[in-house]
Amino acid sequence: MDIKLMTQADGNSLSNLVLPPNNEIIVDDLGRPSVMVKIPKFTYADVGLSGSGVHPAFMVNGQEVPYIYISKYQNIVEDGRAYSLPYQRPKHTINFDQAKAACEAKGEGWHLMTNAEWAAIALWCKKNDCMPYGNNNYSYGDYYNTSEKGAPMPERVYYNPDNPDDGWDDIPYTATGSGPKSWFHNNDFSGIADLNGNVYEWVGGVRVKNGELQVIQDNNSAMGVDESAESTLWKAINQSGAYVAPGTSGTIKYGSAGITTSGTFKEATAASGVTIPPLVKALALFPNDAADTYRDDYYYVSTSGECLFYRGGNYVDNGGAGVFYCIGSSPRSYAGGDLGFRSAFVKL
Repeated sequence: MDIKLMTQADGNSLSNLVLPPNNEIIVDDLGRPSVMVKIPKFTYADVGLSGSGVHPAFMVNGQEVPYIYISKYQNIVEDGRAYSLPYQRPKHTINFDQAKAACEAKGEGWHLMTNAEWAAIALWCKKNDCMPYGNNNYSYGDYYNTSEKGAPMPERVYYNPDNPDDGWDDIPYTATGSGPKSWFHNNDFSGIADLNGNVYEWVGGVRVKNGELQVIQDNNSAMGVDESAESTLWKAINQSGAYVAPGTSGTIKYGSAGITTSGTFKEATAASGVTIPPLVKALALFPNDAADTYRDDYYYVSTSGECLFYRGGNYVDNGGAGVFYCIGSSPRSYAGGDLGFRSAFVKL
């Protein structure tokens, strides 16, 4: 069943929205709707990984959850709250803590999409041979398939706001969910839109601290836990795949002592003698193999200070954009015109 997309003039009215069976309208504690895609629980093996048990996206507070719900659309913000609605210009120029707060303001179970959740979707796409395309070619279209376009929703940025005659750029955002089927995670309008390009997306539950990979255990970020720089919930991962205290000997790091810090995701390697456990691969922070189905998605990680992560690529990343695109180099205070987010929901 196809989606009948609303226009901006429709606002929050969803009376003309026809939903596929795996899509749900979930309201926040003010009764305001978001369109969400329901993702059933799956295991490591289901997405072609070694390792046992359910994917970490489905482990919250030590318990398996049967579903996670991911915003179908990159989010907007209204009254300080995040919403997933079609045919909107995605919210941008928002820092990590602001994005997290806008999601959690919606009520219990609402949270910034976590890296574990993003990874689960990316791995599912790869396993099922339906890696999505998107707005990544500075032309409202896709680098690989230039004929595929989304609905233009540009925003004009003046070089000198005090003197418009000095010139401007029209930033080529596309309206959320306005692309063809191949721009959805399952190559069908029932899927999650715009995971490739348009705007980068902050993800929760992962950071690099002076080169050491640190995470919030499992998908506990879904509970809206403390992810401040000083939080004691951050854990490192050792080469056996166990969560350990930061600074413990033998943890997974970036740089000369661990994972290479930049390049295409599929070509990432680890230093001699370093074993990358299945957990890190399940978090889509290291390739499971060098298969071409990763495309040329780009990654870059800084080893200086605290750096948080965003994923997906933006409107100008060309062939480097995609679901395995991964940047861990920005402080939590960074807010750029090419950076947005999406909320997720778990029933706690």
